[in-house]
Amino acid sequence: MSYELRRGEYLISTDAALLDRDAIYAELSTSYWSPGIPRELVDRGLNNCIPFGLYDTSTNPRTQVGLARVITDKASFAYLSDVYITKAYRGQGLSKWLVETILAHPELQGLRRFCLLTRDAHGLYAKYGFKPMPDPTRYMERRDVESYTQAPKPR
Repeated sequence: MSYELRRGEYLISTDAALLDRDAIYAELSTSYWSPGIPRELVDRGLNNCIPFGLYDTSTNPRTQVGLARVITDKASFAYLSDVYITKAYRGQGLSKWLVETILAHPELQGLRRFCLLTRDAHGLYAKYGFKPMPDPTRYMERRDVESYTQAPKPR
């Protein structure tokens, strides 16, 4: 079941059928956090998350102007990923509304941990209670920085 909120001509929806996957791929493949990401990985990621698409409904057809993905078990953990607002729509408070909508989502209440990584939006997320890791020595990751340039491994 999708979750939707409207504000004027804008719509935020978790309905995956509304996603403009071409527009999303265009943004993510040129972003600082996923340059060169293969299309198949973008699609796989969108298929395995709660997608929050942000749309301008005053255009015909509606225009995808933002996105955020939440990867979660809906019980104790969530990871906020791939948050963007297209350049033409920045400066209108849409990123704040998007974060507020995500944090109000009924299936994301009562989580013990909600994480994210950002290079340049610390101020935005701090307004919503996100803080630096209290003990970064406990955080670990396994990282493959060349994964987007290698052929996919068979599953």
